Amino acid sequence: MADLTANLEAMLAGGADNAALRVALATRYLAAGKAERAIEHANSAVDHDADYSAAWRVLGKALTAAGRDDEARRAYERGIGVAERRGDQQAAKEMRVFLKRLLPRA
Repeated sequence: MADLTANLEAMLAGGADNAALRVALATRYLAAGKAERAIEHANSAVDHDADYSAAWRVLGKALTAAGRDDEARRAYERGIGVAERRGDQQAAKEMRVFLKRLLPRA
């Protein structure tokens, strides 16, 4: 796992900064239990492309992992809107499930 993360970080350091790379990094850090690092990369991903539903999904997941439920709700709500607008029904469905899981904790 560390090797792939290191390779992705090397790509970023080499100037290959884009939403897909940032989502990949956010996903890797989230899987490693590093939610705050994942949030940094997910935020960069949505900054690069606010219409990339996968970026909103990983941002919501990272915020949830960090215990930042209000921010996670907002990320999921925004992501659902993006996904629906772009016809990405699977991503919208997944984010609705994640959002529903957060609601009882509100």
